[in-house]
Amino acid sequence: MEFTNLVIALCLLLGAVLYTSVGHAGSSAYIAVMTLFNLPATIIRPTALTLNIAVSAYASFRYIRNKFFDKKLFFVLSLGAIPAAFIGGYIKVPSEIYKPIVGVLLILSGLRFIFLASARDREIKPVNYLLAILMGASIGFLAGITGTGGGIFLSPLIIWLGWNHVKQASGTVAAFIFVNSVAGLLGNYSSTLELPDTLPLFLGAVIIGALIGTRLGISRFSSVGVKRALGLVLIIAGLKFSLF
Repeated sequence: MEFTNLVIALCLLLGAVLYTSVGHAGSSAYIAVMTLFNLPATIIRPTALTLNIAVSAYASFRYIRNKFFDKKLFFVLSLGAIPAAFIGGYIKVPSEIYKPIVGVLLILSGLRFIFLASARDREIKPVNYLLAILMGASIGFLAGITGTGGGIFLSPLIIWLGWNHVKQASGTVAAFIFVNSVAGLLGNYSSTLELPDTLPLFLGAVIIGALIGTRLGISRFSSVGVKRALGLVLIIAGLKFSLF
């Protein structure tokens, strides 16, 4: 059992490296890993959100410190997202209703990023604040239901709308994930009673992964590299939603 926990921790670490390199916290990867290793369903969502909070807090600090952050956009998105994520965390929706649809959309979005990675970034456009609030609320609600931070839904949208360039989107999304994850966990606070004894091990693994991933995203990857990494992240998340 101890060996299995170490293998799980290693998989979580690798997931954190990949996801934080594009400003995400990795909850969909954590959910997939824990599902593959047959952890009880009752502990998966609160554990993924707890890991998400730790990783997104560190990732957002790193990206903000390096000036990859849009304060106004983050604030407007969070206005709708925080209460919606709280409500979504409280509500239980049958997974067979939303998971296949979400999975296909994420896979298609990921393929688009990979194949169009070399295309020029869109010209930055003014943020439509009403749309941003509605978008934040929708993504927050979906994030609360799925036990994720919402970054996998938000990143493609704000890049496609031209509200942020790729690297700046990373910091904005990381901070968004943090507040969403906290709100989602508070909405289903009773689930924290199911957190596993191995949580410290898992937390240590994802923090190490975040140390590596944020360094890659900030100083190593070009915009093309970030787009390809983001595409891979979206495809992995899409497969997770479709198959698990």
